[in-house]
Amino acid sequence: MDEVKEIAMRIKELREICDYTEEEVANRLGVPVEEYKQYEADGQGIPINVLYQLSKMYKVDFSEILTGVSAKLNTYQVVRKGEGKIADRYPGYHFQDLAFHYNNEIMQPFIVTLDPSDKPADLVSHRGEEFNLVLKGTVVVTHGDKELVLHAGDSIYFNPNYPHGQKCGGDEPAIFLTMIAE
Repeated sequence: MDEVKEIAMRIKELREICDYTEEEVANRLGVPVEEYKQYEADGQGIPINVLYQLSKMYKVDFSEILTGVSAKLNTYQVVRKGEGKIADRYPGYHFQDLAFHYNNEIMQPFIVTLDPSDKPADLVSHRGEEFNLVLKGTVVVTHGDKELVLHAGDSIYFNPNYPHGQKCGGDEPAIFLTMIAE
């Protein structure tokens, strides 16, 4: 029974992270709103096919919903300010899961300022996971062979084993907060 309640907590957390209402999720699943609310309340009677649909909707591994153990992040995910929904999300986990699931050491956050006159930094790779939140300006994040343009309020979470780097993407200095979990 505890495992079922934990599944209910996970689907509620995913819904809140992605900024959906219970009504929106129920409509997308094609189930009555009261029935969906019961799923989140205690997990009782939730069909496997609904859990599978939720895993696809939130773009997480099916096993993550069932067990709470997240798949290893293999690329990146971007969250856009104001949209409340995750864009470019690949199988992986939410940043707050890092210490909880894997007992990782999380470094203190630090602030990086990028000036438009700076030449682009060399691409680097390192172990762990990295999270960046743009506080001001525009930051261009190179990750592997992709360039992702982030504006103030956008965040990116990625696997830094892939070559990556950040540069200023505008005419004014850009500032971002970064945290790295080893």
